[in-house]
This record gives sequence, C-alpha cells and structure tokens, in this order.
Amino acid sequence: MLNVLILCTGNSCRSVLGEALINHLGQGRLRAFSAGSRPVGKVNANALATLQRNGLPTEGYSSQSWDEFADAGIDIAITVCDQAAGEVCPVYLDSTTRAHWGLPDPAHASGTEAEVQAAFQATYEALERRVKAMLALPLETLSCAELSGKLNYIGQSY
Repeated sequence: MLNVLILCTGNSCRSVLGEALINHLGQGRLRAFSAGSRPVGKVNANALATLQRNGLPTEGYSSQSWDEFADAGIDIAITVCDQAAGEVCPVYLDSTTRAHWGLPDPAHASGTEAEVQAAFQATYEALERRVKAMLALPLETLSCAELSGKLNYIGQSY
C-alpha cells in the first residue's frame, strides 16, 4: 500500500477532498492523508457537505500541519494549490515522489449558496477525475521520475 500526502496551504478544502477521494477510490492500494503548510485549524464546512452529497464519509478529517507526517513513510506528495507548490516542502519529503494538481480554492467562491456549492462540486469532480487517472497507472512499478511525470501530466490534463 502506498501512502499519499495531499498538501495545501490551509488544509481545509482541496486537500481534504483529495484525501477522501483517494481513500475511497484507492481502497487497498493507496492510503491518503492531508496536511498544510499553514493549516487553518478546521475543515471547511462546505468541503464536508460536498463529501456528504457525494456519499463519502465526513468524519475523521482535520486541518493539520505537514510536520505531523515526518515519520509517516510518505511515498507520494501531491500539492493541490499554487501556494503550496511554490513553498519549500519539508526535508522529509526529499526522496518522495512529488506532483502538482493545482486547483482554484473553492473557499474563495462567492455568490448564492448554489454557486458556492457548485464551486466545491467542481473541485470535487476535478479531483475525482485525477484520482481515477492516477489509479489507472501501474503505480507500483513506475520509477519515481516516471510517476512524477505522469502525475504532473494528470494535474495539467484532467
């Protein structure tokens, strides 16, 4: 089983949705966690509502620092926001396969409740497409460089 860490600055929306999707779709093959460089301390209520609307569990998520995973044996780290992609990753991720799947932050969506829900749903669906594309890869047999290239391609194409 490969350990995947989904990183974002605040660890309240995109990274949590990614964690949930990887654990749901990658059962038995991948185990996901999420963290942030500057976690806000709580998971966004709209992210949890999006998980619920899509039939995924809403319990057990937290907004936490990437420092919590220094000893977790992370195999793959995926950043999901531009701020996290531009930051220096923790030294413990030096030998980890890395990729970037940048997405707009749905927490900044404004408008009606339906418009905000649509922004969260669009983020969820983009991550779902990317996770499914990742799971179609022979993850266990690709070199780190090959895997990083393919995951970055997924982040740009799906």
